[in-house]
Amino acid sequence: MIIPHPTHLARLPGRFTFDENTTVRADGDAMAAAKLLRTLLAPATGLPLRPSPAGTVVLTVDPQLGGLGAEGYGLTVGPDAVLLRAARPEGLLHGVQTIRQLLPPEALSRRPVAGVPWRMPCVQITDVPRFGWRGVMIDVARRFQPVSFLRRLVDLLALHKLNVLHLHLTDDQGWRMPVAAYPRLTGVGGSRARSMLGRAGSGRFDSRPHAGAYTTAELRSLVAYAAERGITVVPEIEMPGHARAALAAYPELGNVPGRQLDVWTEWGVCETVFGVHDEVLDFCRTVLGEVLDVFPSPYVHVGGDECPVIEWETSPRALARTAELGLAAPKLLRGWFLGRIGEFLLDAGRRPLCWAEDGGTLPPEFTVMPWRDADHGLAAARRGHQVVMAPHRSTYLDYPQSDDPGEPLGQAGAVVDLHAVHHSEPAPPSWEPAATARVLGTQAQLWTEFARTPGQIEYLAFPRLCALADRAWNPASDWATDFLPALRHHEDRLAVLGVRHRATAQPRTGSLPRTTSH
Repeated sequence: MIIPHPTHLARLPGRFTFDENTTVRADGDAMAAAKLLRTLLAPATGLPLRPSPAGTVVLTVDPQLGGLGAEGYGLTVGPDAVLLRAARPEGLLHGVQTIRQLLPPEALSRRPVAGVPWRMPCVQITDVPRFGWRGVMIDVARRFQPVSFLRRLVDLLALHKLNVLHLHLTDDQGWRMPVAAYPRLTGVGGSRARSMLGRAGSGRFDSRPHAGAYTTAELRSLVAYAAERGITVVPEIEMPGHARAALAAYPELGNVPGRQLDVWTEWGVCETVFGVHDEVLDFCRTVLGEVLDVFPSPYVHVGGDECPVIEWETSPRALARTAELGLAAPKLLRGWFLGRIGEFLLDAGRRPLCWAEDGGTLPPEFTVMPWRDADHGLAAARRGHQVVMAPHRSTYLDYPQSDDPGEPLGQAGAVVDLHAVHHSEPAPPSWEPAATARVLGTQAQLWTEFARTPGQIEYLAFPRLCALADRAWNPASDWATDFLPALRHHEDRLAVLGVRHRATAQPRTGSLPRTTSH
């Protein structure tokens, strides 16, 4: 049972066994996937999988296989040979993950495993993802996480054929991105005196300081590690709101001259935002210039939502800017601000990306992530925006997974259970074709107000992330007959990987189906 569910799978007679004599044939664009196969299987199996021109495991990139698209693959497993083909190298990387899942769960172990025959069933698989953006956002601004955990998260994403890791690097509660031109961003903005316990407004605090920032070398290494596994790392630098940590470091970027701020210690939306004077735009361009140097992602996220305008309504410089631009009200400065930043990113050859908290107008060049309501995604697509769907009722994994009293504390107001995630449709069939065509895909959100440790984050993520991966790859995967039986087998893999997760209560049924096609 494979997650995500393949778009076509047929069971064939027999099994293929990896052993000391198994060799691999790959050349050119296929060599990176062959290297990944060795890297991933070696810890548990100890098998060398030596290269050979007569290898029994063949990996090949054939651009003529256009029907497989950029990320699809074809896998044929026979008793004596394995053939993995793709039109692009990315497809081979996904096929490698399928091979891992066809093997016994122990193949995923990071330690040597003895006494296990490394066999997999003979199959014919043709597998093509429905959406090109299948992602996860992790909030490392509110709760800094070590780069070692981010690498582990990359490995877990790759296993599920997710291809975007969205790093939320800055917010009111912390700045984690190193910027050589502005060292106080991490020197001051990377530390806060305490953290709120419970939900916003609880009045309870953990008195221990919280601090952390990445080095440029760490982030470059993470980007390269992710790329080897078919994952793009998308950076997010919040503006013009969610800027309190930056303003604690550089108060002159705010709206009240001479004011000194601390890094915010509460949750929720802070009313302190960037000013709109020229120095602020220069700052943002300089910061983003350094971000572009570290992250080659075609997309750069600049936040853009939850920007209170109370300071702009009283700031002389903001009011002057409003008048200069002929705007009807200071609240319209947000769109102007984002437009200037979008122009900078476009000129640099990148695509600007932002959150959409309502159905209002955003600069047309932005790709948007609607999170409050799926209808906002439809409205944005109709206006011509590319869209990555992120509706909070089905993709925000900081909400509790159940109403069980023993469930860890999460966002108030709703339960986002496994079925809700799997039932989510990024491009509903009721949408007109022109709007559907603008949906790039979907992603899960892991906000960290209530998750301090890697183990707590993994518990929030799994198995709900399995459900999102399944639907983003193959929306035709059936909840009862495809996903749930596969998940029961998949829990053995999560156990081998040491992933803390909420267990499912569904009975295990059967094994690989003989034929599936969607």
